[in-house]
Amino acid sequence: MGLSEVHQVLSMNDLRNKVVLRTDGGLKTGRDVVMAAMLGADEYGIGTSSLIAMGCIMVRQCHSNTCPVGVCTQRDDLRAKFEGTPEKVVQLFTHLAEEVREILASLGFASLQEVIGRTDLLTQVSRGDAALDDLDLNPILVRADGEGELVSSRDAARTDVPDTLDAQIVVDAKLALENGSKMQLSYNIENTQRAIGTRLSSHIVRRFGMTGLREGHVSVRLRGSAGQSLGAFATQGLRLDVIGDANDYVGKGLSGGMIVVRPSAAVGFVASENTIIGNTVLYGATSGKLFAAGQAGERLCVRNSGATAVVEGSGSNACEYMTGGMVTILGEVGSNFGAGMTGGMAFVYDEARTFMDRVNPETLTIARLQHPHWQQVLRDLVAEHAAETESLLAARILNQWNKAMRNFWQIVPNEIVPILDVPLTADDDLSKSA
Repeated sequence: MGLSEVHQVLSMNDLRNKVVLRTDGGLKTGRDVVMAAMLGADEYGIGTSSLIAMGCIMVRQCHSNTCPVGVCTQRDDLRAKFEGTPEKVVQLFTHLAEEVREILASLGFASLQEVIGRTDLLTQVSRGDAALDDLDLNPILVRADGEGELVSSRDAARTDVPDTLDAQIVVDAKLALENGSKMQLSYNIENTQRAIGTRLSSHIVRRFGMTGLREGHVSVRLRGSAGQSLGAFATQGLRLDVIGDANDYVGKGLSGGMIVVRPSAAVGFVASENTIIGNTVLYGATSGKLFAAGQAGERLCVRNSGATAVVEGSGSNACEYMTGGMVTILGEVGSNFGAGMTGGMAFVYDEARTFMDRVNPETLTIARLQHPHWQQVLRDLVAEHAAETESLLAARILNQWNKAMRNFWQIVPNEIVPILDVPLTADDDLSKSA
């Protein structure tokens, strides 16, 4: 219904040839694709069938880290069962394409482009059931007034846009990329500049591999507001220092790099009481570090599997589906903390005594810091955060550490507790404390 209505409205306003419509949701066969085309779609997304082609058996426990066929898990024993190959997905789409061609040929058309928007080729069939036949599908089969031959906007000339800041960074980092020289670069940025550091990371990996450079070997200082996906997939050897703030998806897929975000020393507000990075930070990160002198938005560290982060507050759904890594939050968190968290560890500074009302306690072990090992781990993280960001909050916590430590919660998924290298308590008492 949505596809048909969008196609009709765009056609009536002489905009259809300027837009590419993509649809998905339940497309499984070539017949589904042809019908979607007749309703107005130019492109087609096929997700579930692709997963099944790779071996997914739809047990619907992706969030529990127990996928029996190894598609969605971090457990090595289960990942060993994964039998998916690129060839299986290629075969799926080859068969889909063949069925599409067969259907088009039976209708007398040579290409899918010829049937896009041709709702006149569709008719409602009678099921012989009063309840079903009472449904009137004519509104979605109507061709809009003025709807003529559809010219694909994909063939039209595209407006040239300037290359990204990363292109300039790659040029400026030539010596580092060619012979491994250590470099420091500096730029002013705007929030229209996205994925800063991603292209440079690609060049680093191609030249030196994932771990060929030491941490911070190429340091990039940015002043201003970073656009979305700052440091996405940033690899080891790259360090991004932002003096300002950043939008959503900071460190998406972080792969060994370091990201530091802090406000200018000249600001007139309290950094720890204000948001400095956006939503869905460290989504799918596998390694690396993030330090942010301020609060993060919602869904902090969702699907993080190995990165380390220190922030000064977060919105709802922090550590959602997290399977690894270590997260320290020096402030209040939003609701639904730790939903689907099956790995890793978190520390939350709960000076306001609100944390226990915002966490999912059923699957998590929540305790005060009792083992000297974990106390030292946390102190080292807070000290590193203070050194990297010059955070006043971190400095205050360190100055009164013995008192502040009593305000921290240590959060670990229940299934991870028995296999920790170091237990949560010195006497191995794993009971929760309120």
